[in-house]
Amino acid sequence: MTAPRLRPLFGGALSAVLPSNITDISELREIPDNQEVFAHPHTDQSLIVELLEYQGQVADQDAARFHFEDIAGSNKAQGPGAFVVGNAEAIAKGSVSLLECSSAWMLRGTQSVSKFNEEARNTVSIHLGLFRLPQFSTDILMTFNDPLSISPDSSSSMTSDSSSRGGAEEARREPWTEEDFQRALLTLTLHNPGLFG
Repeated sequence: MTAPRLRPLFGGALSAVLPSNITDISELREIPDNQEVFAHPHTDQSLIVELLEYQGQVADQDAARFHFEDIAGSNKAQGPGAFVVGNAEAIAKGSVSLLECSSAWMLRGTQSVSKFNEEARNTVSIHLGLFRLPQFSTDILMTFNDPLSISPDSSSSMTSDSSSRGGAEEARREPWTEEDFQRALLTLTLHNPGLFG
């Protein structure tokens, strides 16, 4: 396992402890200003931190599901069985580093999604963490996308090779775990409220 390390986000306005074997997608293609997107170098896993408009009309306990269903829509995971979502669980305020949030929530589910508008669909486990910051009119969303099954016809099947090598290279190939995601979630810290405008 590669050692996790503290990583600045959004120009240092936020930070979180992330796995060290990450690829910053903004170095490869344009990413919206409200997102930080990281990918595992050898699996098809990804981790996204997103600043979204605070959904004041949605009760705290329903907000994580609201955002999950919004992601499902963006992923075109529509129709019967296209997504399954569990119940949101509150995260104790004492266990998070983002002290400015009014509440924090975690939710798990799966979505059947395709990459790049391909026909082939992959089943992805989605771990979602939500921090509500009404005073900044912001919901901060952290999502960990962990493929459960990849269609052989998907372009993803070519990127997630599982060949093993020795030493440091093998450690870089270790997939991220739910513990990695929880560590990132609980260590998310705000350094500059000016981020929210």
